[in-house]
Amino acid sequence: MEKLTHQEEEVMLIVWQKGQGTIREYHEASTKPLMPYTTFASVIKNLERKKYLKLRRIGGTTNLCIPLIEGSEYKRRFMSGVIRDYFQNSYKEMVSFFAKEEKISADELKEIISIIEQKN
Repeated sequence: MEKLTHQEEEVMLIVWQKGQGTIREYHEASTKPLMPYTTFASVIKNLERKKYLKLRRIGGTTNLCIPLIEGSEYKRRFMSGVIRDYFQNSYKEMVSFFAKEEKISADELKEIISIIEQKN
């Protein structure tokens, strides 16, 4: 699966939030400063080329965009790549990094441990 650019991720976040929709619906749903519609449509076409979306013509020049991957699946694949590339494939290394950088608190770590224990 090809990695997404920052712009493509922003658009996919809208797609995952709304589900199926048209380019115009997604464009209007953007809460950040809007990129021009033509740029937005080009990003959608790139997402189709990368196989994140399927476009189906529903009339005239309107396309229905259908997500081909769930947000949770993308997150899982993306995070697996980050863990592999930056933390020697070790979740312990990642958690240690965030603890040392003071990006995660002791209470949050306790909550994570509780989640792990509940799964076992």
